Amino acid sequence: MSSRLPLRTDRRVLTHALLSLLLLSLLPSSLHAARGGNSGKMEVLPSQKAAPAAVFLDAQGTEANLRRQLRLKTGVVELSAEIPQTRYSVAPVGSFGFTPQQGLGLALVSQSPDMLLERTAPAANAYEIHKLADGSALVVGFVSADLKPQLTPQLRPKNVRLALYSNPTEKAPHIVAVPLSKLAVDQMPHRVDPKNPNGPVVLEMDLQSSTNRQSPLGGQ
Repeated sequence: MSSRLPLRTDRRVLTHALLSLLLLSLLPSSLHAARGGNSGKMEVLPSQKAAPAAVFLDAQGTEANLRRQLRLKTGVVELSAEIPQTRYSVAPVGSFGFTPQQGLGLALVSQSPDMLLERTAPAANAYEIHKLADGSALVVGFVSADLKPQLTPQLRPKNVRLALYSNPTEKAPHIVAVPLSKLAVDQMPHRVDPKNPNGPVVLEMDLQSSTNRQSPLGGQ
């Protein structure tokens, strides 16, 4: 009887030791997962992120050069040749496309921004749309110089009334990208020169301090 007690005790000690080692081996992976080690599953969805700030490019140059600089700043590239046309909701993140002024106007007025994007501009006065890495949308246009301090995030008042031109004009030479989910409009874009169908168009809008609509991916 006395000879079997140490054996049972040794087995219990060995069992506890093995269980402790097993728990220790699992602990690092659990901590790694809890800290978001699997970024693909733990990443915050676009619907839970705040809308991006307006991007004002304080630079001069040709329209093509200004657009290139802004795309570098927002980190987007053009849609691939395999995707000449797509809905915003299924367009690749980190890309840009163009939507006709009527398409943008309808998307904003109806507050249903899943607009059609095209790889190349369907018209000279089409608006450029950036789909950022987090899925949020920026609308590219041109504004007057006096709007710069109002569009700066740190200085922006609650609402900013602005005229966003599709192309640079003497009145609006500065390129800007504004978050689509913060835009409020009650009218369609109109031509600067009614006699020139291919000339710049302008969209009167309010840039709000908070998100006022859902994004195509479920809201921002």
